[in-house]
Amino acid sequence: MKARQLTLPVGAAKGEKTAKATKKERIVTLHLSGVTDLAEIARMTGARPSYVAQVLQSEGLITGYFDLYTSTAREQNVYTRQFRNVLSFRDVDAARDSVRKIDRLFNQFERAGDRAGQHQAMVLALTGQNRARWSGKLEEAEVFHDWLVEH
Repeated sequence: MKARQLTLPVGAAKGEKTAKATKKERIVTLHLSGVTDLAEIARMTGARPSYVAQVLQSEGLITGYFDLYTSTAREQNVYTRQFRNVLSFRDVDAARDSVRKIDRLFNQFERAGDRAGQHQAMVLALTGQNRARWSGKLEEAEVFHDWLVEH
């Protein structure tokens, strides 16, 4: 993805009042100006580091950053494709469906003796639990939690 160029609004060079830059624009501008430490950009903009990373990745300025809140659609490793579109906690039924899919993959990896694949399944379940919990969806979070406790 090609990084976009930010330009100053018309009149900015003359000292005229301009619209305040969005947080996203400030993040991109800081990175393009040479501030590359995500934690520093987060501190300077008042954003969460994961939001800074998401913005910079979507602009094609960084790659390879993953945390709890980055998209599970982005490839992290060789297992990512198998887990694509598995995670959902829209409601309790969606969470249960996700856990069934995670469990099926976990068991498939177990039969193959693939401990890394099993670990990836557990990481996705933990991600579902945490995302649901921090979204205030406690029943949905419990569905993931119960599966994790069993495994």
